[in-house]
Amino acid sequence: MDDVYKEITDKIITAMEAGAVEFQMPWHRAAATGRPVNAVTGAKYNGVNVIALWAEAQAKGYTSPEWATYRQWLEIGAQVRKGERSTSCVKVLTFAARDDENDADDDAQEDGERVRLRSKRFALFNAAQVDGYTPKPTTPPRQGGGFEMIEEAEAFLSRSGADIRHGGSRAFYSPAQDYIALPNKSDFFGSKFSSPAESYYSTALHELTHWTGHASRLDRAEGMKNRFGSQGYAMEELVAELGAAFLCADLGVSVDPRLDHAAYLQSWLSVLKDDSRAIFTAASKAKTAAQWLHEHTGADMRRELGTAALAAAVTEGRAAVSPAPVNAL
Repeated sequence: MDDVYKEITDKIITAMEAGAVEFQMPWHRAAATGRPVNAVTGAKYNGVNVIALWAEAQAKGYTSPEWATYRQWLEIGAQVRKGERSTSCVKVLTFAARDDENDADDDAQEDGERVRLRSKRFALFNAAQVDGYTPKPTTPPRQGGGFEMIEEAEAFLSRSGADIRHGGSRAFYSPAQDYIALPNKSDFFGSKFSSPAESYYSTALHELTHWTGHASRLDRAEGMKNRFGSQGYAMEELVAELGAAFLCADLGVSVDPRLDHAAYLQSWLSVLKDDSRAIFTAASKAKTAAQWLHEHTGADMRRELGTAALAAAVTEGRAAVSPAPVNAL
């Protein structure tokens, strides 16, 4: 299945290089419409498939986040137009490993047992590629203006329990002291893609993804110990970029490009070109961080909202409890 890894990685690299001038990555504009979802089941796609679908949407100008297989579109009375090309995604399947099998690249640990990983390709078409279906309306991006708090994102940060300190001129996470530093909310400005509040929350969620890597949580400490400019440091930044993009999409926040991360772009491209599975690894770690935060904050949300209100929030996709509904293909 190395061909599908290379195909998806090449598509993401192309999208990243196309946006390099303004540092518009595939997860910036496309994330404003939310996570890609299956038009038939409503399940949200996850991991590297999110990035692949965002990259395709950016390249083709798709504005709907709804996708489905050829057969699924037929099932609801829609028809993929002749000549339309599908977008490849992957589903990772696990099997019990036999003692006589020894392929480290496809091995993993699950509940203490060694398992084999197999990737299965599947093809999706966007709602813009079919006839006989009306895409669901999307929320238009917020524009300029003053700082208007986004209640869901504010509550999400509060429920995380992270030590967030405001003041100063830089945004960063300190692994040694385990706190997040952010400039004051009034210091954030909007752009043509996001409001001042979205700039603030997308930055905060980026640092919150770093925060999940502490040894007491998901333990990505090794990545955060690397020196600035190293590939290891750049990859941890990519995990945080993707994690923030996933969370922003879930919370209805446009992802604001961080120009200071333009310094990592060449490192990211170098790693992706050298290893066709690197983006899969980064996306997997970002997915794990986002899921952990959804589950962690969902526990607090249960106490705040009560069972009935929480059930409604989950149904509408505004909250996640374990098992998290964002855990789809």
